[in-house]
Amino acid sequence: MGQKKDLTGSEKSKILRYLAEGCSSLKIAKLLKRDHRTIKRFIQNSQQGRKKRVEKPRRKITAHELRKVKRAAAKMPLATSLAIFQSCNITGVPKSTRCAILRDMAKVRKAERRPPLNKTHKLKRQDWAKKYLKTDFSKVLWTDEMRVSLDGPDGWARGWIGKGQRAPVRLRRQQGGGGVLVWAGIIKDELVGPFRVEDGVKLNSQSYCQFLEDAFFKQWYRKKSASFKKNMIFMQDNAPSHASKYSIAWLARKGIKEEKLMTWPPCSPDLNPIENLWSIIKCEIYKEGKPYTSLNSVWEAVVAAARNVDGEQIKTLTESMDGRLLSVLAKKGGYIGR
Repeated sequence: MGQKKDLTGSEKSKILRYLAEGCSSLKIAKLLKRDHRTIKRFIQNSQQGRKKRVEKPRRKITAHELRKVKRAAAKMPLATSLAIFQSCNITGVPKSTRCAILRDMAKVRKAERRPPLNKTHKLKRQDWAKKYLKTDFSKVLWTDEMRVSLDGPDGWARGWIGKGQRAPVRLRRQQGGGGVLVWAGIIKDELVGPFRVEDGVKLNSQSYCQFLEDAFFKQWYRKKSASFKKNMIFMQDNAPSHASKYSIAWLARKGIKEEKLMTWPPCSPDLNPIENLWSIIKCEIYKEGKPYTSLNSVWEAVVAAARNVDGEQIKTLTESMDGRLLSVLAKKGGYIGR
């Protein structure tokens, strides 16, 4: 006599439904016209490992210890729950209990990536917006550097922040560590670069100017017409290597001076449209949490992602400048959404 077929998915569903209705295994076997032993075996196997959870008694926290935890959380922003409790010499508390206690007095937040704006910063941002309000931004070359690491963008740290407290500022690293420094520019609907800064090179005034000479001027700028060069406005932020007297004088010798070199307000990454380009590229190269094993592989990913950014996307970014300036004025120099 041949071996009978295994229970089908439909039969298994019916067994569970009959059990829920209070039917015995024998009755279920008769309803499904199956061997009683087959039904019993399925029921036993489905119930294996479903042991009743035994609740462990939680360690009780005294009011004095609770006050110590609250003070420690205020003094140690972004610390883990374990570090906070250890600093209070409170041991034997499971993670679930630690987090439940902290949730009443704090919450998990990321570090702030944008430094707070003071009154002077806001005034300078407003003055800048008024100065360039009638500018033809299709003639502005927006430039910036971006650092890409092997494991994802910097600034992903999270930790407990007490209610009513600000998260501490964590600025992005521009160079160093396991990553590649990338420079690029956008103008109208065109992407300039990206160009890779040589590994191990620290961007000071001299190395920055030499990089611009080798990458930007020789590989892109020299191919442009005289009329283009005459009308182009060069934008760079206020990084020390950019705003130094050496770099300004060097750019002046290249013909980029006075109105051809855009002044830039402090603490204003939200006003530079190329920051949005960096976001597009990083979302692409780090999608699904993809890590990289070598600097060359992450650089190749950057180049591939940049090639997929079409002219319409770039044009959307550069044409957003009029709206950004109006937003700065409306917010009286405050940060705008990007």
